[in-house]
Amino acid sequence: MTKAKPQCTFYRAESYNPEDSVGYLMRQILNMVGHEIERELAHTELTNAQWIPLFKLYSGQASTVAELARCCHLDAGAMTRTLDRLEAKGLCKRVRSETDRRVVHIELTPAGTKAASAIPHILSGVQNAHLAGFNATEFQTLRDYLRRIFNNAQSIAKLAHDTPTNRADPHDAS
Repeated sequence: MTKAKPQCTFYRAESYNPEDSVGYLMRQILNMVGHEIERELAHTELTNAQWIPLFKLYSGQASTVAELARCCHLDAGAMTRTLDRLEAKGLCKRVRSETDRRVVHIELTPAGTKAASAIPHILSGVQNAHLAGFNATEFQTLRDYLRRIFNNAQSIAKLAHDTPTNRADPHDAS
């Protein structure tokens, strides 16, 4: 796989410390934010794995099982299990398409809509708490930096997807 050339080298193998890496810090922050969101949603009995697809349905980011699996980065089996749990809680229902039997639409029930409508309030509160002490300029700068990292990640992923990989062992001298 061809790697994108970084303009600067911020990390070196001989001095690499995982706790100082941007990726480690982002993962730790995401874990902590995720735990706080789950704590705030505890009264709803929604887990992290359940509120995300519920919110994506509510916000119109997906309407079929396949779309929801893609935007939640889950395989079909995991999405099916999640939807089974959400259906058992009476929050959504699956409806087979009348024009294409292979397509299954997902609809929120009134209870699902009510539960999902509370999610933006919880997300806003949790994220604002984690941004305590930032002023508006710092917040915008942080968001701009994170978008830049995100765009770099998307470019790397696209490059990896578009570049055929050589599956041969690089140590094989034959």
